[in-house]
Amino acid sequence: MGDSDTNVKQWKIRRLIATLEAARGNGTSMISLVIKPKDEISRISKMLADEYGTASNIKSRVNRLSVLSAITSAQQRLKLYNRTPQNGLVLYCGTLITEDGKEKKVNIDFEPFKPINTSLYLCDNKFHVDALKELLETDDKFGFIIVDGNGALYGVVQGSSREVLLRFTVDLPKKHGRGGQSALRFARLRMEKRHNYLRRVAETATSLFISNDQINVAALILAGSADFKNELAQSDIFDQRLASKVLKIVDISYGGDNGFNQAIELSADTLQNVKFVQEKRLITKFFEEVAQDTGKFVYGINETLQALEMGAIELLIVWENLDTKRTVVRNPANNEEKIFLTGSTEQYDESKFKDPETGAEFDIIEVLPLTEWLVNSYQNFGAQLEFVTNKSQEGNQFQRGFGGFGGILRYKVDFQDYAVVDNEFDEFI
Repeated sequence: MGDSDTNVKQWKIRRLIATLEAARGNGTSMISLVIKPKDEISRISKMLADEYGTASNIKSRVNRLSVLSAITSAQQRLKLYNRTPQNGLVLYCGTLITEDGKEKKVNIDFEPFKPINTSLYLCDNKFHVDALKELLETDDKFGFIIVDGNGALYGVVQGSSREVLLRFTVDLPKKHGRGGQSALRFARLRMEKRHNYLRRVAETATSLFISNDQINVAALILAGSADFKNELAQSDIFDQRLASKVLKIVDISYGGDNGFNQAIELSADTLQNVKFVQEKRLITKFFEEVAQDTGKFVYGINETLQALEMGAIELLIVWENLDTKRTVVRNPANNEEKIFLTGSTEQYDESKFKDPETGAEFDIIEVLPLTEWLVNSYQNFGAQLEFVTNKSQEGNQFQRGFGGFGGILRYKVDFQDYAVVDNEFDEFI
């Protein structure tokens, strides 16, 4: 799964968590059910049947009927699956109370985007989302190269697990005190062996950390007790794709396994902040296009969506809390559709949803948050979508200075050349 796909899937989970946490019901009629990947559907079905029998004894008639209804909904959803999906299964069923005091049934079932390690069954007056929050905890894989004058070790760290991928030793000649021509000859041989060793270190890194022409780690840490790590980072021999992923260069006291452990310890803070590091790099790339006035950038909802429709956007960058809504309406007189984009704080203007000539009301076809529409549609335009926060300095500047909505273009676009009388997007904030 690519970084962009993961970013989008995480955004979906964050949005679902916010919706579920805000939901409240009467009594204990809201079911949270989380099933591990290798658990049996038949066992869960039997458990729900037993719970149905127990719930039949609830004294309060209203609560009893609500709980039984939620269990029945969960049973029906479970019948859609012959076996537990590869990453497990999450179900939320129940009746919640809306803001205007009305009852609304909710039935949600989905396979998480990565394996879920929790089993849960709870009936409550709220949905329980801790298992979903665990999905958002970083599971990025980080590569480590421990290199010194005695050899090299390559490892990866993912979550709380670490693995040594490969190691090798080297016997480099020491400096000699001989004078005359011997000194020059030994120095030359020594430099050749160092260079060959560094080449082997670099080529091994490429074979381990690049597969199918893609980097398979989120970032790299270079560590060692001598100067080899710095030479490697600056060397032309080191694959430039890997060089761009070097997050930190660490001085350590040991080589081998002890050095690997020490490097992990000294990099802990950096690894925790990797999301912000990736975000900073992403937005900095956008800022560089703006600063150099390359013409290969766009910002603001109007022009950015216009560029998206053209297929001109390579990378679409969106603030994750953007509150713009996208409303599609149809004029019943001529079946012409229009799209309106409005902010959540904007005053409702009913004149926008009427034909200015006849006063006839438009039919509302669809109302979606713009972010949700983008998640469903961005791949149709050949774009990569990245959600960013405003918690880093760069993210905050992008949100405040550029409206939290922009992109990097594949090619220059003169938007005046594409101006049309009837723009598809009729209202922009």
